[in-house]
Amino acid sequence: MSTRAMLRRLGDLRVPAIGFGSMTITQLPGYDVERGRRTVHAALDAGIRLFDTADVYGPAGGGDGVNELALIDALRSWPGSLDDVIVATKGGHTRFPETDTWWVDGSHKHLRKACIASIGRLGLDPLPLYHHHRPDPRLPYEESILALRALWEEGLVMRVGISNVDVGQIDTAHQILGDTLVSVQNEYSPACRTAEAEIRACEERGLAFLSWAPFGGMRHAKTLGGAASPFEEISTRRGISVHRVALAWQLHRSPVVIPIPGASRPESVVDSFAATELNLDPDELAALDPAQLSRKETRS
Repeated sequence: MSTRAMLRRLGDLRVPAIGFGSMTITQLPGYDVERGRRTVHAALDAGIRLFDTADVYGPAGGGDGVNELALIDALRSWPGSLDDVIVATKGGHTRFPETDTWWVDGSHKHLRKACIASIGRLGLDPLPLYHHHRPDPRLPYEESILALRALWEEGLVMRVGISNVDVGQIDTAHQILGDTLVSVQNEYSPACRTAEAEIRACEERGLAFLSWAPFGGMRHAKTLGGAASPFEEISTRRGISVHRVALAWQLHRSPVVIPIPGASRPESVVDSFAATELNLDPDELAALDPAQLSRKETRS
């Protein structure tokens, strides 16, 4: 499983199988701009070409666009070519700086305004990939998806993705968007495996599954697996990080999965990308996911 062979489909594109979740470079108050830039550069140097952001990412009280601006600044300060780099951003989440409370707005008016604002901050017109951040419970889901289709028809976005969705919502989006829909972005990690049905839906429909929080989120990344977990046992036996094992497990899980781990240090992102070179043997995979092994045996 070499880096050269580890490319995965993203609509009409092929991208390296590990992406970069940029939320972590600006998430905490007092974030280190220079370290964030070095981390993005390390990701590019390693071979990562898919970078995920959102208009609402940033520290409490920071306002919209903090992460988008930091990411694009870091990307453009890299000395290499960015011709094959894909920046994916998201709209449809809202955040009130005064109270740091979150809500959603899936209306056409909001999504169009948010999309145009992201184009302005990123300087990418059209946006390479635009995700609807989260379904709006006040609206029929079809309304938000039709709004995304309108963005594509207007030429504001090249490709569309959806996030935090179930199988029914994937079907709805696929029916309305067709080949314009290229990706689903849901949470998936060793501790959160509730997206199995959505991964299967992506396999059946030819969609990429971008797994966010692949280590369980910022609160759980340092304790991934636990002392007696099979992830920890394999990492100890092989002399590598448990995070690398977790990502390699996801890559083995399905050819449509593209994890987008975050990192705030260059060393972390380099370690994450090394998962593309890690072959887990059948016994290790059975220890990490016996239920998945059982499902494969049933299908054969």
